[in-house]
Amino acid sequence: MTESIGDLLPGLRRLGMGQRRMTVTDMTYGSGVSESSGDVHSFPKKSMPARNAYQLIHDSLKFDGDPTLNCATFLTTWMEPEAEKLIMENLGKNRVDIDEYEATERIHQRCLAHLHELWSGEQGKDATGTVTVGSSEGIMLGGLAMKWRWRQRRQADGKDASRPNIVFGANAQVALEKTARYFDIESRLVPVSAESNFCLDTRKALEMIDENTIGLYVILGSTYTGHYEDVEEMARLLDKLQEETGLDVPIHVDGASGAFIAPFAHPDLRWDFRVPRVVSISTSGHKFGLTYPGIGWVLWRAPEYLPDGLTFELSYLGGVEKTFTLNFSHPACFMIAQYYQFIRFGREGYTRVMNA
Repeated sequence: MTESIGDLLPGLRRLGMGQRRMTVTDMTYGSGVSESSGDVHSFPKKSMPARNAYQLIHDSLKFDGDPTLNCATFLTTWMEPEAEKLIMENLGKNRVDIDEYEATERIHQRCLAHLHELWSGEQGKDATGTVTVGSSEGIMLGGLAMKWRWRQRRQADGKDASRPNIVFGANAQVALEKTARYFDIESRLVPVSAESNFCLDTRKALEMIDENTIGLYVILGSTYTGHYEDVEEMARLLDKLQEETGLDVPIHVDGASGAFIAPFAHPDLRWDFRVPRVVSISTSGHKFGLTYPGIGWVLWRAPEYLPDGLTFELSYLGGVEKTFTLNFSHPACFMIAQYYQFIRFGREGYTRVMNA
C-alpha cells in the first residue's frame, strides 16, 4: 500500500500522523486475525497495536448478554461510579501482600470486624476469619476446619478417623458437594420435600448422624427457593442428641445469600453466632453484599474453631504473615469495594435495600 494516512485523511497530517506509511496493522479488521484462520488455537506469533487488540476483543464480547439484564443471576451487576473508581485505582494490588499494602490489610480487618459484629460475634473479641474469592471457598474452609477438629478428637481418643461424613440437604448448591468430594468426606444428602419447603428436613438429618459425622451444613437462603433452613431448630436437636449420645456435632452456616439479608430484613432471627452450636459462617460478598464478583467471607466463632494445622506462616513477601485460604494471590480491589459498600450504606442503607 503506497498511500500515506495523510493522503487518505488530510486532517491527520496536522496531528503529525501523516508522516508514515500505512501498514496492515493499522487496520483492525485487516490485520489477519480471525477465528476461521486458526489463529485463536495457537499462541500468537506476532504483536499487534493495543487499539487493534482491544477492538477485536471488545467486539467479540458483544455476543455476551448484558449483565444488568441477567435476571437469572444472583450476583451484583452494578455499582456506583465511586466504587468502580476505587476498583480501578486498586486493580493491581495483591491482597495477600500485607506488608506492602498495610492500608489494604487494615480495611480487611475492618471488614472482618464489621461482619463479626453483624453476625453477633462475642463482643470485645477480635474476629477470626478471612476474605475469600467467593462463598464456595468459605464453605470449603468451614468444612475443612470441622473435619480437622473431628479428626483431632478421634485421634486423641484412639479411635478410627478414616471415614468422615458430613450431612446437608439435597437442595445444597454444588460447593457443598465439592467440599466433600475434594477432601474425602462422605456426603450424606438429606432428602427434601414440599413438607420441608424443599430445604433441610431437620428430623431426617438427625437420623443420618453418627460418630463419624464432622458437622452439618445448614443453608441460610436455599439456592432453589431462597428459604432459610432452621438453624436454631437443628441446633436444638443436636443439643438433645449430645445429651443422649455424647456426640458433639457442629454447624457451619452457608449464608451465601442469607447472611447479608437476615441481619437487615429479619434481625430477630437466631441463625448466627447467637446459636452456640454454630462454629462458622460463610457468605458471598458478590451477591447481597452488593459487590462485583470475586469476593466472599468466612468467619469462625473463635480462634479455637480454626485448627492451627490449617494456618501457614510465610515470609517471602517481606515480613511474617499467616494465611489459611485455599487460594493465595487475589485482587484486593473487590474487598476494597466491599468496604465501600459497608461505609456507604451502613445498617440503614442495607436495611432499606433488603426490604425494598
